[in-house]
Amino acid sequence: MIQTAKRPSRNLINLAIDMAIFVAFLVAMAPHFSGMAIHEWLGVAFGAAITSHLLLHWPWIVHVTKRFFGKLQWSARLNYVLNALLFIDMTVIIFTGLMISETVLPTFGLTATHGGEWNDLHETSANLSVLLTGLHVALHWQWIVNMTKRFVIAPLMPRRAQPQPVRAARPVLKEEGVLR
Repeated sequence: MIQTAKRPSRNLINLAIDMAIFVAFLVAMAPHFSGMAIHEWLGVAFGAAITSHLLLHWPWIVHVTKRFFGKLQWSARLNYVLNALLFIDMTVIIFTGLMISETVLPTFGLTATHGGEWNDLHETSANLSVLLTGLHVALHWQWIVNMTKRFVIAPLMPRRAQPQPVRAARPVLKEEGVLR
């Protein structure tokens, strides 16, 4: 018999990418801890991770875009608008980060612009991303909890012993040979 490889769950893939994006976001938001070089390269990787995230959710994006002004739940519209704002904000952060880069652009022989406007826009966008990301996480909190329980906590918990079926009591013979 030929065994086929079990494909990972789409929810598991989404959870793994989302967790990686969130950890990268937390590290990127504290460049004084990681250093500027890690901050910049993490920003580039962040762009790739967000692209993966969007591609995984592309069917939802197309569906909601088509029905945005039609029959659609208000929560889907809110989520769509929030995600669009978050995408625009992240694009601005990554672009301005590249414009003021001290490590990434010089690696490719390019000169970055070291100026106040790009720095100000980068910082303002980064601060706005904290709010938008917090709202995004809040809207998806129940899914995050459920998937974390399913894919992280449940596999770590010991399996409970399966209850054994109750057997019918067997008659016990007394010494005299009489059934009880």
